[in-house]
Amino acid sequence: MIPIEDVPAQEANVPIGPEERSRLLPSLSTRAQLDEIERLKINAARVWAMRSAVLQRDDLITESFARDLHRRMFSGIWRGAGRYRTTERSQGWEASRIAEGVRMFLDDAEGWIRFSTYAPHEAAVRLHYRLVAIQPWSNGNGRHARLFADIVAASQGGEPLTWGSRSDPAMPGSARGRYLAAIRAADAGRMAPLLEFARS
Repeated sequence: MIPIEDVPAQEANVPIGPEERSRLLPSLSTRAQLDEIERLKINAARVWAMRSAVLQRDDLITESFARDLHRRMFSGIWRGAGRYRTTERSQGWEASRIAEGVRMFLDDAEGWIRFSTYAPHEAAVRLHYRLVAIQPWSNGNGRHARLFADIVAASQGGEPLTWGSRSDPAMPGSARGRYLAAIRAADAGRMAPLLEFARS
């Protein structure tokens, strides 16, 4: 499950800006149109990824699988789907170090799984956090990292992560706001809020 993108209704019909439009493959006008085609494509990628044949692959926690997953999620929508970003941004690692960082963090996660360093959910959420910190893609970093975490947890027999979808709607703040607060807590060395959010 990959919710969190709770866009306020007033923003749904906001026109897509020129910079984003230049990276889009289909001709779209509004954020609502983009959200809809992304949702359909991501759901299709999720169905593919959760098949037992995929969950049992030997190359599941590898750079090539990470790239393939991103490609399946965003091909036909964004230019460069499955390819690391080449431009610098205010968040994330330098573009020249992305491949190194992704390989390093995937190797760590593979070790966590092999040696049972963390329970399946915690290993998956820690991998998610590290991928989000790198920001390897031009688009879809959080959604890719959440689906990747879901795949890792499922491959180890863990219950599906819910990423705030079962939270009480009366809780203060949006799901996205709570997610970002949990990411900031992880930045400060506290993983418990992110793990709790991923299970709520």
